[in-house]
Amino acid sequence: MIAVGIDSGSQNTKGVAWEDGRVLARAIRPTAFETNGAAAAVYRTLLAELKKPAAAAVVSTGAGRKSIEFADGEINEIRSAVRGARFAAPGARLIIDLGAEACRVIKLHADGQVDSYEVNDKCASGVGTFIETMARALQVTMEDMGPLSLKSTRIVPMNAQCVVFAESEVVSLIHQKESKEDIACAIHTGVSNRINSMVRRVGIVDGIVLIGGTVLNTGLAKCLRDAFGREAVVPEKAQYISALGAALYAAELAGGKG
Repeated sequence: MIAVGIDSGSQNTKGVAWEDGRVLARAIRPTAFETNGAAAAVYRTLLAELKKPAAAAVVSTGAGRKSIEFADGEINEIRSAVRGARFAAPGARLIIDLGAEACRVIKLHADGQVDSYEVNDKCASGVGTFIETMARALQVTMEDMGPLSLKSTRIVPMNAQCVVFAESEVVSLIHQKESKEDIACAIHTGVSNRINSMVRRVGIVDGIVLIGGTVLNTGLAKCLRDAFGREAVVPEKAQYISALGAALYAAELAGGKG
């Protein structure tokens, strides 16, 4: 029986189709202003790829999970992140979920149960939207930010945490003839330090796993590892991990239906 998990994020909607212990298909669409419509488009894409008329069960997660009208159930962002991350990296003890608008730091007991967590979804600072805004200020693409950062040769201090003030600071650094590479690294370092503060509040442990679309930024991932002083794993298809967690729950629902 095919089970589908849909992660309705503020920027993108991701879907995973699951059957017999493996991922069969993935799909992604911009969420835009139509949460249910984006989810429906992802669902249709998955079914078309698999040449199936319907899934046995659909479970939603993410910020827009309650708006997915055709879902058979829902799971919150903490639980879906934990289930997906523990499947992708069974030794996960500290999950850092970086999306466009939110950052979640989840510490687990050795058995995989949640110990504690921190959520920062009140401001764009520290997450993908912040980096995207800074990329525009640098006049580079979001995809270029990571490679640029890795080419940095000197430390440039950057203090602003608010998007508006940080954008002004980036412009000032450009006028001071600082290189784009060094500014990009400073942006990622600032973000990493704020995330590290959240990590320290829950307590740092080994078994760090980075998930969410923002962690595909290689420069940010490096700065996070530097800030933690520990290795941090980025699973394959990290942007789909929460959708995978929802799909695993959907598989349980599908089994119950049978």
